[in-house]
Amino acid sequence: MSGLSKWVFLALSTSQFILGMLGNGFIGLVNGSSWFKSKRISLSDFIITNLALSRIVVLWILLADGVIMVFFSKTHDEGVAMQVIDIFWVFTNHLSIWLATCLGVLYCLKIASFSHPTFLWLKWRVSRVVMWMLLGALLLSCGSAISLIHEFKIYSALRGINGSGNVTEQFRKQKNKYELIHVLGTLWNLPPLIVSLASYVLLILSLGRHTQQMQQNSTSSSDPSTDAHKRAIKMILSFLFLFLLYFLAFLITSSSYFLPGTEMTKMIAEVITMFYPAGHSFILILGNNKLKQTFVEMVWWESAHLKPGTKGRFSP
Repeated sequence: MSGLSKWVFLALSTSQFILGMLGNGFIGLVNGSSWFKSKRISLSDFIITNLALSRIVVLWILLADGVIMVFFSKTHDEGVAMQVIDIFWVFTNHLSIWLATCLGVLYCLKIASFSHPTFLWLKWRVSRVVMWMLLGALLLSCGSAISLIHEFKIYSALRGINGSGNVTEQFRKQKNKYELIHVLGTLWNLPPLIVSLASYVLLILSLGRHTQQMQQNSTSSSDPSTDAHKRAIKMILSFLFLFLLYFLAFLITSSSYFLPGTEMTKMIAEVITMFYPAGHSFILILGNNKLKQTFVEMVWWESAHLKPGTKGRFSP
């Protein structure tokens, strides 16, 4: 691969890394300082803060992986160091996905309105339900990371057999076993995707019922409940779109064993992969009133401060 392509890849990765660090760092700083001052934090802010922190770790891991891919390509797919990086990446990756899913469930249970006994039972216990989901997300993330250990053992055995040049029936069996485990490993992403889709569908149905009731009562279609529905739907829909794009890129990058000689494809997929944790942070900022207000005030103050002869909002 040409040196220009590698430098373009590094430039794109670094720019997305910086944007992601700014967005997620802003979320962590604003919610963290508010938590420190008031000594308490809402459940949604708690999830968003931990989501931002987990994505900061994910961005660091992806940047390190990109640097290793460019400058140490021969050791990118082998060695204990890469296995440790993979374990940390899988853990933080699945944790961040589950945190975003828990946030969608929280919005759904708080905003949507249904008379079904099961939904009402969950709605009345929303904090407890989401906290149990967070605990389950932590356990599932640990499980997904631990499952890599067995995959690493089979992969090491395959490389040893392939390196000796003795391709036997045992090699083919081990390869089929590795392919099966590798494909099954991607199924860890299905539960949060299904839960997020269910939350999105419930919010759509709830908004439709609410709009119909407003029309029957001949009242304005714009009210706080409708706005809350639409805002939550946009948040979950944006997560689903970015997550599907991210999942597609993840499939490409994680299939490097089956796609030899496709370094350019892996680099493009890695750039797309970084777009999810970087871009979604700004969607979270714009969808949260406190974060949005703080962000707008900060931008306004900076723009006013840079103008010569103009006093900022916080100037004496």
